[in-house]
Amino acid sequence: MSTTRGLGRRVALGAAVALTLVACVPSEPDGASGGESEESGDSSGGGDAGGELAIGTTADVVNFNPLVGNSRTDSWVTNLIYPAMMTIDDEGAKVPALATEWGYGDDGLSAWIELRDDMEWSDGEPLTAEDVVFTIDAVKAEQLGTVSGMIGAYESATAVSDTRIEFTLNRPDGAFLSSIGFWMPIVPAHVFGQAPTVADFANDSNWVSAGPFVLTQVERGQRYVLEAVDDYPLAEGGRAALDRVVFRVYPDVNTEVLALRSGEIDLIGNALPPSVARDVSGDDSLQTFSVPSLGWAHMQYNMRRPPLDRVEVRQALAHAVDYEAIREVVLGGNAVSSNSSVLTPTFSQWVDETAEEYEYDPELSRDLLAQAGVENLELEMIYDAGDPNISSWAELVRDQAAEAGITITLAGLERNTYLARTNERDFDIYAGSWAIIDEPQSNFGLLFSPDGFINYAGVNDPEIDRLLAEASSALTVEDARGPLQELARIVTDQVYDNVMYVEQFTFAASSEWTGFQPKPSELLSVVNPQSLASVRAAD
Repeated sequence: MSTTRGLGRRVALGAAVALTLVACVPSEPDGASGGESEESGDSSGGGDAGGELAIGTTADVVNFNPLVGNSRTDSWVTNLIYPAMMTIDDEGAKVPALATEWGYGDDGLSAWIELRDDMEWSDGEPLTAEDVVFTIDAVKAEQLGTVSGMIGAYESATAVSDTRIEFTLNRPDGAFLSSIGFWMPIVPAHVFGQAPTVADFANDSNWVSAGPFVLTQVERGQRYVLEAVDDYPLAEGGRAALDRVVFRVYPDVNTEVLALRSGEIDLIGNALPPSVARDVSGDDSLQTFSVPSLGWAHMQYNMRRPPLDRVEVRQALAHAVDYEAIREVVLGGNAVSSNSSVLTPTFSQWVDETAEEYEYDPELSRDLLAQAGVENLELEMIYDAGDPNISSWAELVRDQAAEAGITITLAGLERNTYLARTNERDFDIYAGSWAIIDEPQSNFGLLFSPDGFINYAGVNDPEIDRLLAEASSALTVEDARGPLQELARIVTDQVYDNVMYVEQFTFAASSEWTGFQPKPSELLSVVNPQSLASVRAAD
């Protein structure tokens, strides 16, 4: 008998959609500038009826190997070639893509995934469970990218049929299946297995795809051309509506906007800054899309340093900030409240409806400092000076805190210096943002366990540890929700993380196209396989 996890409930095969996301450690590919494969009739898409969509980006592909590349453009390009087993819906839940259903054994020490039976690589080889086993074993053996950090419970996998993979785990891990299902791109074993090691496979020519498109041309600094494949069952009609997608490289977002307005490109892949988004939204020739972040912007207080080890002091800091003013003035309304909770409204299956945002109350802040016996509190706040949003709201935080008698000195740093000081825990207040926190069962361990990699605040709370253990071993959302919500309430009460807002990203495209399917996060946005397989001319 097996149980199906809440995020991976049984669903009809016809409900499957296509989207994948890569988040791995970058490395330079072998070969200086990529290559160009022969364009075969089988993958050209046949004629110009579907047209060409040009997408602006501000970065080149760093690596064509999806298991080791992680730049934004890396992901956009390789996501269109290498499928994931799951995608994400509008409410942040994982839903089928290459996989049709999945679940855990009763003891949580086994798991399984069923795949579609109609997928094949663009060279004619079938995509089977063996490709999944090859991929996860390579990730584990070679410690490839961040996926390797998600599979600590993984022992082994077996392809018991062409469509079924069975996993053996060394402990119950309720986030295992959704983590590998969403984050692990599946690569063709018959191609990547030819290299001495997968990590060293450049994959810079003769690409083989099981996505809606296949890469055919690379001109670094200029463009990346992908042609539609003839057989892509996850698209309506079995094929992408477009004939090709071309990524064009621009130096900055302002140049992209000019190119969009002139018709040189049809879509800007990266999110627009709030000021640019406001300007673009008034252009009738363009359409805009708004999607929520999968993470949040926040401040953390270093509890290793007195008096920040006192909860009253952290609470005083939390009540010294006008969060709504920051969202309106700095973000131009392109952000929503998380009600000071680490369970954000992006993920409706986790959110705690009872959560309430810290109230801006300078007098309460003064009272709390008095209770702690703290006078003339002076702190330094570090942040990435290259982040325009945080650089702006840092000044508001400083000015608002002054109303509560708190002196904050701003330290806007060059990014590498900022990251170094953050990793060394050399700060009083850290201001930053998480791009993607999509699996609280596993991600919260990184944030709040004593040895968590990104536990910048220095949280060391036995009750948090107990709730983390209970939540991580739960095999359904229903069983994990309670301990996670209790954990989130403790984080809010103790101000272990001061969540300020969830950004709403804006993307712009020409109104001459329709069918875009936005997904949460700046990375998935409208440049995802499901979306680009559906786009067609508006007329």
